[in-house]
Amino acid sequence: MPEYEFWNQIWELNHRVTDLGEPLALTDETRALLRDTAAEVAIAPEEAASALQGDVSAAALLKEIAKRIRVGSRRLSRALIEARKHEEAGDRDAARAPLLALLDVEVVPLYREQAQIQLDALDEP
Repeated sequence: MPEYEFWNQIWELNHRVTDLGEPLALTDETRALLRDTAAEVAIAPEEAASALQGDVSAAALLKEIAKRIRVGSRRLSRALIEARKHEEAGDRDAARAPLLALLDVEVVPLYREQAQIQLDALDEP
């Protein structure tokens, strides 16, 4: 999915800033990356714009974007695995439960969409 092509760049940048302690260079390119990716993980444009006004707040925005990608991915993976186990056991109602639970808390549109696709597939004959 082309709109998520920058997630690896976010991961790499977050690793350099958070784990290696490099300063965040708030260039036009970095601002655009953070602004566009913030929208992809359901951070309001106003919140992102405000955070991009300074280095410290931009670094916090970077951490939040990376966290939403990482935590959401793990949450989705666990829900899909759990749903698949129940589906293979023939219990479609139990298979729906982890997907519905994910939809109750997940904010990242890509992960919500993937969970909904799996949920819809459970309703197919």
